[in-house]
Amino acid sequence: MAEQDKTELAGAAQKLPRHIAIIMDGNGRWAQQRGLPRSAGHAAGAETFRRIATYCKELGMDHLTVYAFSTENWKRSAEEVGAIMGLLKKYLLESIEKMERDRIRLKILGDLTPLSPELRELIAATDEIARRLPGCFQANVCLNYGGRDEIVRGANAFFREHPGEELTEEKLSAVLDTASIPDPDLIIRTGGEYRISNFLLWECAYSELLFTDVLWPDFSEKDIDSAVSDFQHRDRRFGGVKK
Repeated sequence: MAEQDKTELAGAAQKLPRHIAIIMDGNGRWAQQRGLPRSAGHAAGAETFRRIATYCKELGMDHLTVYAFSTENWKRSAEEVGAIMGLLKKYLLESIEKMERDRIRLKILGDLTPLSPELRELIAATDEIARRLPGCFQANVCLNYGGRDEIVRGANAFFREHPGEELTEEKLSAVLDTASIPDPDLIIRTGGEYRISNFLLWECAYSELLFTDVLWPDFSEKDIDSAVSDFQHRDRRFGGVKK
């Protein structure tokens, strides 16, 4: 993308999405089309995430949230699950080394209890580093995450801490995985499917939705440009009407 075009895109600050969320679909099909194992697709998808996160930061966004592993993905083969967890470990180790240099905060969202002690320790280390980087761009990775599960966990946590108290929208929002994160302005799903698959169900109430046939490993900075341009031409009224 030309530098002038990038400047113009980021310059429309009032219409630049603060928070983009992406359902990264298509890794397996991308690998299958090339005669490769599904693990190769996940590895390629991880590299795409790195590129897109860096690009969103350069454009001036505050948050990028990606759907990496759902509560239902445990149904996949042990080999595929193991490959995904191996990639997660690799990415966490790299993040611990590079977060402060790159000024990118990393936050893992979801129910982390089923993860190995090693992965939970690495996640705790990234949390500690992120606390030292207030105000920096934040990449959020949804892992063992499901929108319904998040709401149930949040409600249960609230009532454990506040028995007998009435639950409101504001109080529930404060105990969700995304408590400190603004709701996504734009949700993108790659891979040609037209559903949100239990992703950010509470948070997506007024998100703009965009679906693309591009498989996630092929998703590029130009695709982000196109999505942002589309977003900037939408009329967001949040239930109101134009005067």
